[in-house]
Amino acid sequence: MYEITVEKHFDAAHYLRGYQGKCEAMHGHRYRVVVKVKASELNDIGLAYDFTDLKRHLNDILARYDHTCLNDVPPFDKINPSAENIATTIYNELKEKLAGEPVTLTAVEAWEAPEQGVTYHPD
Repeated sequence: MYEITVEKHFDAAHYLRGYQGKCEAMHGHRYRVVVKVKASELNDIGLAYDFTDLKRHLNDILARYDHTCLNDVPPFDKINPSAENIATTIYNELKEKLAGEPVTLTAVEAWEAPEQGVTYHPD
C-alpha cells in the first residue's frame, strides 16, 4: 500500500459563533492543509498517484477560501469555520473530485498554527 501526501496553504479570516472567548472576534490564520490518499498499485511509470493532480484538486477547493472571511463562504456561512469543520468540508469536497480515481482519500488535516491542528478521517 502506498500513501501519497500533499500540503498546501491558504490565508483566511474567521470567527467562531457562540464561542464566548477571544476567538469569537474576527481573526486570521495561515492555514496548512495536508491531504493523504492511498493506492494499492503503481501505474505504468511507477507512480501511485501524481502529486500534481492531487495538488490541482486541492487548489481548486482552497481557491474559494483563500483571502476571504470564511464565515461569508458556504458552507461556513451556516456552520462554524472551526478547524474540525474545515477539515471535514475539504475532505468531502476532495472525495467527490477523486471519485473514479485509483486512490482512496484517507485523511485531511487542517492546521491553524504550527502547534494546533485537526485530522479528519472517517471510520
